[in-house]
Amino acid sequence: MTSEIKHAQDELIEEFSLFDNWVDRYQYIIDLGKRLPAFPEEWRTDERKLHGCQSQVWFHIQTEGDRLSFQAISDSAIVSGLIAILMRVYSERQPQDILDSPPDFIHAIGLDEHLSPTRSNGLGAMIQEIRRGARAVL
Repeated sequence: MTSEIKHAQDELIEEFSLFDNWVDRYQYIIDLGKRLPAFPEEWRTDERKLHGCQSQVWFHIQTEGDRLSFQAISDSAIVSGLIAILMRVYSERQPQDILDSPPDFIHAIGLDEHLSPTRSNGLGAMIQEIRRGARAVL
């Protein structure tokens, strides 16, 4: 795992450890989602719509130099928060680093146990899309 991605994952794990319960953690996830950058209306197309999520999610991936960046938005507050988390970990990273860095923070935070099955599937679909984008660049 690369140091940039590991550092981002470690920061998230530390932040989530500050909360005593999942009600507070869910609220934190929602708050993160509220701070997502604006997602241009013209990017809300069927080609950018991510399938495998119960909520509507639009994903835009681009390269900036030797790095892959992405923006996404959802009509769900929790899913928008999950997008914000994934952006912190994987956006503006080198494609090979993305592929070499499994999402260990999901288990460490407890998301794998506390998300509904449909939200877990959506999170998995978003991670697959990020990894697909990284493979496409390589």
